[in-house]
Amino acid sequence: MSERIDWPTYFMVQAIMTASRGTCPRLRVGAVLVKDGRVIGSGFNGSVVGTPHCDEVGDLMRDGHCIRAVHAEQNALMQLAKMGIMAEGAEIYVTDFPCVYCTKLLLQAGIKKINYLRSYRPDDFVMELIQQKNVDLQQVLVHESDMQKLNLTSYVLSDEGE
Repeated sequence: MSERIDWPTYFMVQAIMTASRGTCPRLRVGAVLVKDGRVIGSGFNGSVVGTPHCDEVGDLMRDGHCIRAVHAEQNALMQLAKMGIMAEGAEIYVTDFPCVYCTKLLLQAGIKKINYLRSYRPDDFVMELIQQKNVDLQQVLVHESDMQKLNLTSYVLSDEGE
């Protein structure tokens, strides 16, 4: 048995770590954009930069959705746009199945594959769009054995110092 995690798990773990920066208490989501085996961008869900976050002032709910938060996938795509990097041909690793709006943005940006961890509210129209655009869709599961391979505790200092 290899002591290394495979590439899909590696990128999904990065999406999980990115989700830890999310500021939506309802669901923390992380997204990592990958092209040619390299991370080109990432994002987590939170408010518009410079405005109050949901975990500070509460969710702003409309029709069952928080409208204060920018989704992780949207933030990842915006990061690429700010840096002048094309998303065309990239794939995304996202902790939760993308919503309709994020899926449309990902498809318009030229994402070729959507990798997700959890099936959060999958939508029939999303599945139809993904099929029409011939975009690959894969669930990437992270197992306890994968986390053991990471051996994160070997990098952690005690609160007393070294």
